[in-house]
Amino acid sequence: MADYTALILRYYADPDAQPLNSKELAIWLGVKKSQWSPFKAAIEQLIEAGAIRKSSSGILSKVRQTPKLVGTIKRTTSGTGYFRPSRDPEAENADEAPPETEPDEVIYIEPGDLQGAMTGDTVEVGLSRRRRAGGQRIGRVLRVIERARSEFVGTYHEKAGRGYVTVDAGLLDQPVSVGDPGAKGARPNDKVVVEILKFPTADESAEGVLTKVLGTHGQPGIDCLSIIHEFNLPDEFPEPVLEAARDVVRNFNESDLTDRLDLTQETIITIDPVDARDFDDAISLTEDKDGHWRLGVHIADVSHFVQPGTPLDREAKDRGTSVYLPDRVLPMLPELISNGLASLQEGHVRYTKSVFIDFNPEGLPTGTEFANSAIKVMRRFAYEEVMPILEDPEAHRTRVSAKVRALLDRMHRLAMTLRRRRFSRGALDLQLPEVKIDFDENGRVSGAHRVSHDESHQIIEEFMLAANIAVATKLSQEGLPYLHRTHAAPDEGKLRTLGSFVKGLGFDVKPWVGRQEIQKLLDLVRGQPAEQAISYAVLRSMKQAEYSPAEVGHFALAEDFYCHFTSPIRRYPDLLVHRLFDGLVRHGKKTKAPSVLQLVKLGEHCSETERRAESAERELIKVKLLEYLKDKIGWQMQATITGVERFGLFCLGIELPAEGLVHVRNLPQDQYDYDEKGHVLVGRKRDQTYRLGDRVTVEVARVDTHKRTLDYRLVLPEEISRRRGSLKTQEKQKKVRRKRRG
Repeated sequence: MADYTALILRYYADPDAQPLNSKELAIWLGVKKSQWSPFKAAIEQLIEAGAIRKSSSGILSKVRQTPKLVGTIKRTTSGTGYFRPSRDPEAENADEAPPETEPDEVIYIEPGDLQGAMTGDTVEVGLSRRRRAGGQRIGRVLRVIERARSEFVGTYHEKAGRGYVTVDAGLLDQPVSVGDPGAKGARPNDKVVVEILKFPTADESAEGVLTKVLGTHGQPGIDCLSIIHEFNLPDEFPEPVLEAARDVVRNFNESDLTDRLDLTQETIITIDPVDARDFDDAISLTEDKDGHWRLGVHIADVSHFVQPGTPLDREAKDRGTSVYLPDRVLPMLPELISNGLASLQEGHVRYTKSVFIDFNPEGLPTGTEFANSAIKVMRRFAYEEVMPILEDPEAHRTRVSAKVRALLDRMHRLAMTLRRRRFSRGALDLQLPEVKIDFDENGRVSGAHRVSHDESHQIIEEFMLAANIAVATKLSQEGLPYLHRTHAAPDEGKLRTLGSFVKGLGFDVKPWVGRQEIQKLLDLVRGQPAEQAISYAVLRSMKQAEYSPAEVGHFALAEDFYCHFTSPIRRYPDLLVHRLFDGLVRHGKKTKAPSVLQLVKLGEHCSETERRAESAERELIKVKLLEYLKDKIGWQMQATITGVERFGLFCLGIELPAEGLVHVRNLPQDQYDYDEKGHVLVGRKRDQTYRLGDRVTVEVARVDTHKRTLDYRLVLPEEISRRRGSLKTQEKQKKVRRKRRG
């Protein structure tokens, strides 16, 4: 007797198999009437096993397996998840139907379908046939493949003779049981670190053990410690690394300039922020009578002190970057080096790597030279000091030498020439306002101020870009593999979405045509009400810059070859480039370079540590802003819409850069339609439109420091006239009221 189960499965395994009813299938397979019963039984068994399915009209068809993807999850404080698939084909099951997803598509996961997955976890997700309104795919976590972390920061509580921890930022919905009270000496409301022993499931709560007590919630510095542990940031250096740094200090002789170009008598200066924490770049510049320039960019020679394979090198590689938090720095290198031997301090002989670039009067580079050198900085400036000198040099003649004043004038003229030429070649000039938080001596927020980006900043920016381009170009010419700083061109789909957005604002520009059209758009809207809206939309259409040995180029800079060379104190990729630079200076083309495979891994690692550092800085600022605003319910401020979703508007304060959500329920009462491509919410009745980049007035409605959420309420125009006032004005009024009561 024929094996009807195998015959039926073989039929439906054919991609061209047509749905048939039982009789049609029997005819197709040549089943005799005498064999109808076993044939029918085979069909029923396959239906029961889920191998084929039968419709209500009796049609048999194959069961399409739910497409599965592997990737990472990001969980929001509201409990929903967003899944980004891996594009590695080996990470997907090739035996299943290919998932119909676009590159970089993000899959929406409902709270009940997360299966306990946490942000950063590698998971397997099954795609649903359903889609959200707007077309976004929906998925369900099938299993957690690998946990991104097992340690979390939270607040310790006790109840009914048991200890438990509520994890910060809403990363876990339910408290984590930690057993008997008082473990590790923890007291209620202490900030603690908990290691999860059993992650939560739909049926069971999470269990963990306390590993560290950070201190009392609200105590100065505890918020910083919490973020350090939350992001697993390296803090204290291991003793072997510190001892290695001490050895370097003991063996350093600044008077030994063997094999170094002696520039200690040259006019060389530094210009840095007033609160700069490391000094690794200095400038010299000469101009001949024909208007030709010779720019010297001198970068701290960290590679002299940090040799490959040493404890210092291994630690720097693991860290990848320095982390700049509001109230402390977690340096990549011990301070004996980062703030000592490698820091280009005024009046001290320091080892440097120098890039000399010759320019013609029009700012075109005509030649480059590299050298291991030694310098002595003649004068250190803060940015704020430079513009007054440039605007009125004679007024500063008693305080600043003639040599230095002349150097600043030359620097300004060349930098502005380079800047004009760079933008004429197609580099993007995307200007977004930057606000910096002010802190008191205890690390608490005391206010904020807008950061100026004047021509003193642009001078250093242009010279650092020139040096980075010169070094990258030389390394590429020599055929040496190195870590490029890459910025890939945006996807055409995202640029077409941008085009639809700007067209809706009344601008007839086609940004998907290329970089020149994007810059044309930015120039067109500069100074207009739509400038911020379009600047945010352009930024959202761009890809992230990263480190890679691939020759992708740098889209925003309009450069084919670009690397990071100018900050080796704080970035490991720069240190790697310095070693290649050193080989070129000492040995020509005989430089030993890392393999491309090694660079791929290093690039991924350094890109990840950079993003981790940026995320930690943003999160700590967010924590401090929430603490500042928690007792300021009702405060009003102007804000910019930075995100538009179906459920509301994300708004960033202009006077104080705190981002919060205006939920649709806190918008004027209406029914709102969401245009995902246009980044806009439109009210049906009032025709009120809220668009990405719009300026609105909001007031603080709710602050949850535990979940780290901030809710705003939109303030209507008629309310603004009655209750107008800045944060500072409102704070002054509050103080006056307190004095009157006292």
